[in-house]
Amino acid sequence: MPSPSLHDRAHLTGHLPAPAVVAPPAAPPAPPRAAATASARPGPAALQWAWHAAWPALAVYAGALVLHLVLLAAMIPPGGPTVGDRLQAWDGRLYTQIAAEGYPHGFTYTPDGRLTGNNLAFFPLYPLLIRAVHTATGLDWGAAAILAAQLATIAALLIVHRLLTRLYTRRTATVGIVLLAAVQPMSVTFFMAYSESLFLALAAATLLATHRRAWLTAGFCGLLAGLTRPVGVAVIAALALAALIHLCRERRLSWRPPAATLLACTSVPGYLWWVAERVGPTDAWFTIQEAGWGTHWDGGSSLWRFLTETLRTGDGWVPVSVAVLVLAHLVAALLTCRRTTWPPLLVYGAMIIVLTLGQSNYYHCKLRLLTPALIFLIPTATALAKSRPGTRALVLAASALFGCWYGAYMLTAWHYAI
Repeated sequence: MPSPSLHDRAHLTGHLPAPAVVAPPAAPPAPPRAAATASARPGPAALQWAWHAAWPALAVYAGALVLHLVLLAAMIPPGGPTVGDRLQAWDGRLYTQIAAEGYPHGFTYTPDGRLTGNNLAFFPLYPLLIRAVHTATGLDWGAAAILAAQLATIAALLIVHRLLTRLYTRRTATVGIVLLAAVQPMSVTFFMAYSESLFLALAAATLLATHRRAWLTAGFCGLLAGLTRPVGVAVIAALALAALIHLCRERRLSWRPPAATLLACTSVPGYLWWVAERVGPTDAWFTIQEAGWGTHWDGGSSLWRFLTETLRTGDGWVPVSVAVLVLAHLVAALLTCRRTTWPPLLVYGAMIIVLTLGQSNYYHCKLRLLTPALIFLIPTATALAKSRPGTRALVLAASALFGCWYGAYMLTAWHYAI
């Protein structure tokens, strides 16, 4: 007699077998997460990502450079200085002299015994970059200074584009760097042997690293920015505010944000201390600035006198244009003061405005000194980014033509330093 099956035994005993446990299907593998940086990508993909991120800044640099140089060459009178000479004008020659010969060892006096300014007024990082380019390429000092400025300008446009993309949109960022490199009335400064381009690159790098919470990188870039120009204190203030906001939001103590701020804080005071040790008096740097360029803090009283007198009399194209453009910059800055503006960027730009307009230096230098502030660009960039492509292209082309022409005019027809 055949033995009962498992099913028959279950009926006989009254117990059903336990159901077989079936393992659930394995979850499909998660798609690979997009890498935050190019280093996590495979080779060809990394190059494609890098090109996608970089090409707007490179295209803007190339277009702005060509437009600046063409207009500058066209406005130089026959038999006048070369384009290269104009790109090294005024402070450019002093930076080149520092790179080649170093700093003086004390105060400088005129033949009749009056104290005058000297190269200790200029911060050291840009001359060091000139020296590095000269050593690496074998170019003469003037060509090395111009090449150093070009490299710094490319870096600045790349970093500013990345920063504005994080804060706004990619289209706004692209419009913003067009305004930065071509439309600003003295944007030609970025292509000259001046330190503005290097300072902007380092300031934007500090802000970008701060926004990404790469605190030690931000502190190091802030240190370098403060060794490039005295307005590095604006970068330090922005970094300090970002660190404070971060600590308040996290509600826990982290050593990196304060360490980054302290690192950046050593820059400007460090150079001022070095000048004092080299020359003697504690206020040596300020004395040199006052003796050479008449620069001191006056709370904006000299600017107020300039604006009221110029707009009342209307005497001279350059003074009138500078007065109108300074007021336009202030209006744009006020329009940027909104809740949607990232506070560290706002503090950075506002401090550059205060430090530039609150000093008694030459009025025709104000526009150049304001070029790295960035916040003037935000209202126009966001508005143009929302406009129709044809309108946007027409406005940018016309305003870039004016901005590049204005810079060329100030370098060729204006007889004083910019």
